[in-house]
Amino acid sequence: MAQWRNLSLAITLSAFLVGCGDNPAEQQWQRYQQQLVDDLEVEDIQRVDPGNIGDFPQRPDRLIDIPETRDSLLNVYALRECQITSLVAARNNQLGRVAPPSQQWLYERTLWQRLSACLNSEVPEQLSDEDRTRLVHLTATKTEQLPAVSWNAIFDSSEWVKSFSRASQPLTNVDESTIASQLDAINYLQQMTDHQFDRDWQQNSATLENHLKNLQERPMTAEVLRALLLATQRLTEANTLLAQQSDATTRCLSHWESRSLDRLASTAKQWLTAINRLIDAQQVDKPMAIHRYQSRWLSIENAQAPWGQFQQTLTEHQALRARFTPCADN
Repeated sequence: MAQWRNLSLAITLSAFLVGCGDNPAEQQWQRYQQQLVDDLEVEDIQRVDPGNIGDFPQRPDRLIDIPETRDSLLNVYALRECQITSLVAARNNQLGRVAPPSQQWLYERTLWQRLSACLNSEVPEQLSDEDRTRLVHLTATKTEQLPAVSWNAIFDSSEWVKSFSRASQPLTNVDESTIASQLDAINYLQQMTDHQFDRDWQQNSATLENHLKNLQERPMTAEVLRALLLATQRLTEANTLLAQQSDATTRCLSHWESRSLDRLASTAKQWLTAINRLIDAQQVDKPMAIHRYQSRWLSIENAQAPWGQFQQTLTEHQALRARFTPCADN
């Protein structure tokens, strides 16, 4: 038993070391800090783990309760001219009841489209008073519920939740193609949200599932946030070193190749803007747990969120570097 415990500990420590020092983003920062140490002829910087992002809210805390709509098959059949009978039947069968959130979203939106179109057609004039009242009530109910359905479809999907996984690494190899397919996925979710009450806009199941598949390929939000946390921590350590130099005129600093950091800043802002836009576009009262998470981790306006802290620390670093003259061989 002790042998297995030792083996487990060794594996855990190995995974931890690989996850930290061998990460390309971390290696870039270590090289830059070493460059500063060499320029200033001081002892090595003592690095501190930047820590991880917070836990994404648990399922009960991020979803909105939606009362189940119950109606008899006879009542649904009475509205057959609205072309909802086969749709409802498919939803109520065994496969329909266990459909993933994305398919439930498509069902609810298609049902609303057909009910709304039916209500605004000549069909109500052909219905009995009782069935007409039923159509009006059912359409109103589905209209009221659709924003919550859209919210739950996004926040209950495994693809969305994975984007915020703490079991991730800081984003590396940042370029325009890094988040292209991921942004396409977010943009399609944005389109579905923006057009949820558009009877003429047609969603596509295959397109939605392909975008969700792309979204699931990597925890992009977590990678972006962890890259910002890492950058902020390493810049803070570098700032402390630079601020300790009492006479900056006696030292010079080698050229700082900061293009990768510029790309990170551009990518992070683009991604966080898209994520916040999608969340804020939802026509619901956000659950408090999501509101807090968004403000603490995703906001580009909150100075205490990763983006705000990164921007402030980077500005301080640039000001501290400006106190030193560039080395002649730059």
